Amino acid sequence: MTDLVMSNQARRIMEQKYLWKDRGETELADIANRVATNVVNPYAGAYWASKVEQYIREGKMLPGGRYLYAAGRPLHQVNNCMLFRIDDSREGWAELSWKQEMALMTGAGTGTVYSDLRAKGTPISKTGGVASGPVAKMMMINEIGRHVMQGGSRRSAIWAGLHWDHPDIFEFMTAKDWPDYIKQAKEQDFNAYAPLDMTNISVILDTRFRNAFEDSTDPLHDRAHEVFDFALDRARTTGEPGFSIDIDENEGENLRNACTEIVSRDDSDICNLGSVNWGAIDTIEEFREVLEALTILLMCGTIYTDLPFPEVRSVLAANRRIGVGVMGFAEWAAKRGLPYGPSEELTRWANEYQRITDMTADEWATRLGINRPIAVRAIAPAGTISIVAGTTSGIEPVFAVGYKRRNIVNGEEWQASYEVDKAAQRLIDQGVDPDSIPTALELAENIEPVLQVMAEFARVVDQSISKTVNLPSVERQTELGITTESLKAVVGKYIFKLRGLTFYPDGARGGQPLTPVPYAEAVERGDTVFTEIGNEVACSLDGVCG
Repeated sequence: MTDLVMSNQARRIMEQKYLWKDRGETELADIANRVATNVVNPYAGAYWASKVEQYIREGKMLPGGRYLYAAGRPLHQVNNCMLFRIDDSREGWAELSWKQEMALMTGAGTGTVYSDLRAKGTPISKTGGVASGPVAKMMMINEIGRHVMQGGSRRSAIWAGLHWDHPDIFEFMTAKDWPDYIKQAKEQDFNAYAPLDMTNISVILDTRFRNAFEDSTDPLHDRAHEVFDFALDRARTTGEPGFSIDIDENEGENLRNACTEIVSRDDSDICNLGSVNWGAIDTIEEFREVLEALTILLMCGTIYTDLPFPEVRSVLAANRRIGVGVMGFAEWAAKRGLPYGPSEELTRWANEYQRITDMTADEWATRLGINRPIAVRAIAPAGTISIVAGTTSGIEPVFAVGYKRRNIVNGEEWQASYEVDKAAQRLIDQGVDPDSIPTALELAENIEPVLQVMAEFARVVDQSISKTVNLPSVERQTELGITTESLKAVVGKYIFKLRGLTFYPDGARGGQPLTPVPYAEAVERGDTVFTEIGNEVACSLDGVCG
């Protein structure tokens, strides 16, 4: 066994978010042992506990951050985001607030579909008033999230969805069009207030939308295109809304978690996530073994986890969904000399990803005496766990070879560090020119290969994929001639092959966590962490100020 060699950045993340320092933990190996001992050994036995421990130590797989943080704690909620609907009644509004607060306080992100709520201004017969509409309730939930600091180290993660044909859809799509003074406040202080700043929003597209969109004789054809064009224009300029696509056999399965990779029909369903690190695996035989171990870990996690209230337990017992995902895809492709795009090798590995996880879920449902998960695969963004593993996030390309990263520490202090992407550095160490490594911002100028990769993974994923399609800044889009119509021509080829789609134009939101910098600057300023005041570097953590 060769333990993962961690970068300084990865070690900082691990220390801030996952290590039990008060119990003497100092290494990823300690976390791996704690997860395997508490989650796997009691249900699957010592052999599989040792395999899970080994693969975590080697960085070949990592369960979701909730496992790394909570396994072994008195409140061991290792499953994560919770999914809700809201009933159109006073009781429904109050119940959602309670559920959200209970979920967020136990470390879960949340997602809610608001489509059942009456339109803003609809008369309410019992009180003589008028309905506030879904956006008002979304604002309330956002403010709960603002003041719940999960695990003492991260802001709440919230998602809100509304169907394309809801009367309030245009108010929904513009709810995060922040005026300049709010954007400037965010630039100065990322904690500054902004409407729905804890919440990602998505327009829900259903079978009725697809039919109207594609059939020019459908009475709703023009309305479907009006909504889609407006949403796409907002997405390419502001980064929101995203799209949630739930059609045909997936009709009605529109509840989502905060990052949108988990889908469900059932209120109070819950996520259960982990990722295999493709970038650290050399052979397809080893890939099969690691997939098997991660699937068993997540199956055991459905039995082990604590939950915030009884309704979640009953839904989990009925659905028992797991989300075996991947990270390190871009590194995997680069190591094999493959482009970031479709390939025969990708198809071969993707087919094994589907086959092994299905087979293992079937076998271990019988062994554990539980029902088989109704869904097995979901690709999460794997943000901090991909940093710990030292690889590329989810199926994202390398964001930038060099970048400045901002993150929050102790719930209130913002720190910045200059980093060289670890996967990129491994390629550079092998003699690759750093300027030749494809990055998200370069692919942003031609997004079709990105959509092709998403479609290939969507073919084998039985839930969804959390993947942000990067776009150039609005100014650069103008230079390149990228318009809503030209973007629509490309997106239209793929959107109904996907379950979700989100865009982010560079610089669209103040205080974005990653900012590209030249490779030479990242090397020169690396290994130093700074506190920040606004956007100004104030002091490094070793006391150097100025």
